[in-house]
Amino acid sequence: MNPSVQTIAAQDITLHQLSETFGLVRTDEAQFFPEWQDNLPELSPVEQQWLDQVKDDYLHLSQYPMLEPIVKMVVLSPLLSVAGFYRSPFYLAAEHEVRITSQDNGTIVHGKIDILICQPQFWITVIEAKRAEYSLKVGIPQALAYMMAHPQPEKPAFGLVTNGTEFIFIKLSQQPTSRYSFSNEFSVLNQGNDLYRVAGILKQLGRIAQSLS
Repeated sequence: MNPSVQTIAAQDITLHQLSETFGLVRTDEAQFFPEWQDNLPELSPVEQQWLDQVKDDYLHLSQYPMLEPIVKMVVLSPLLSVAGFYRSPFYLAAEHEVRITSQDNGTIVHGKIDILICQPQFWITVIEAKRAEYSLKVGIPQALAYMMAHPQPEKPAFGLVTNGTEFIFIKLSQQPTSRYSFSNEFSVLNQGNDLYRVAGILKQLGRIAQSLS
């Protein structure tokens, strides 16, 4: 490897480095990321009851230290099931290794995606899961770095960062320029059950992926 090449682990990347090295810019344009707001699929009463139980289970277990595997098992697994991602035409990959390189070939960012939801030749959602006590800010740059490795950069990429308590969705568009934006932040601790909204958005992304593939 060229000794002048800088190699960075995705877990150590910062938003500033993504901006300076890869030209990634945040946008707050209202029309850039409508997918988390508009015409979300409705959940059935059975799905809502299941997610109510997930919330109760999480609130109980959150009294104790929760590592990433627990977050994935208790919260993410039911959400992905309700969203339909365990059924055809979707499939899941764990610890999917990715690498992105700057245009001048001077910087390489590498890492492994926690959970990647796919259908053949198309990435639907990159999921980065952190320990319950971690802020979502810790996982956002990492998720964006993974999203930039999307094998079809002409199409939008979507990500979800969660620590089991909070959830935030990200949209990345790499053409004509690299821009990203966030959804609102959802929390299990809010009144009602924000897991309904999270599941609805995941369902929406699955529908969008099938229309784009």
